[in-house]
Amino acid sequence: MFPISDDNSDRVRTAYVNYFLIAANILVFVFFQGMGANQAFLLSFSTVPGEILSGQDVVFDEAGQLGRTPIPVYGTLITSMFMHGGIAHLAGNMLYLWVFGDNLENRMGHQRYLAFYIICGLLASLAHVGTSYVTGKDLFIPSLGASGAISGVMGGYILLFPRNKVNVIAIGSIVSVPAVVSLGIWIALQVVNGLGMLGGASEGGGVAYMAHIGGFVAGLLLVKLFDVKRRNT
Repeated sequence: MFPISDDNSDRVRTAYVNYFLIAANILVFVFFQGMGANQAFLLSFSTVPGEILSGQDVVFDEAGQLGRTPIPVYGTLITSMFMHGGIAHLAGNMLYLWVFGDNLENRMGHQRYLAFYIICGLLASLAHVGTSYVTGKDLFIPSLGASGAISGVMGGYILLFPRNKVNVIAIGSIVSVPAVVSLGIWIALQVVNGLGMLGGASEGGGVAYMAHIGGFVAGLLLVKLFDVKRRNT
């Protein structure tokens, strides 16, 4: 199932923050990552679990890659959230953010939504770092992408809007399904792949599934704290 739109009939706020996040991700990819060609930028500003665990910048030689990080290594937990590995990675993430993010911003308000997004992204990256520490794998493989933060958005969405209709492409046609079905299938796939990685399989295609799961769980747990409607009732 590939979501393309959802029910926005109750929206009263313009999703300025969501638009800004989408624009920021695109601009970073185009101008700072050079459409994915600037490997030096990627290696310097993505999150490296080994660096986060030690608090120290790790610089390998040319053959080993990893560039010097000109900011404190913990800052890469933020910078990596606005970087992507390729056009398909960027396009997929921005589509999910476009479909699901505006509803949460409408419900939370602009500032709370931005804080929710960033916190979910940080917790998602820390989930990946923690898993790398426990498994001893991928400690020096750069991790990047908005997927963790967007997973948090989807976790919040499924809790606040489980019955919202989501239009998805399925078996060559467009159908409307409840959000709990569309996003439930998505998180089930992340869990299956994440368990496969924990069982010894490598993370297929460099996908940090535990960051997806961590972000989704963070969204589930935190969304009610940022829910303006609930706070005002």
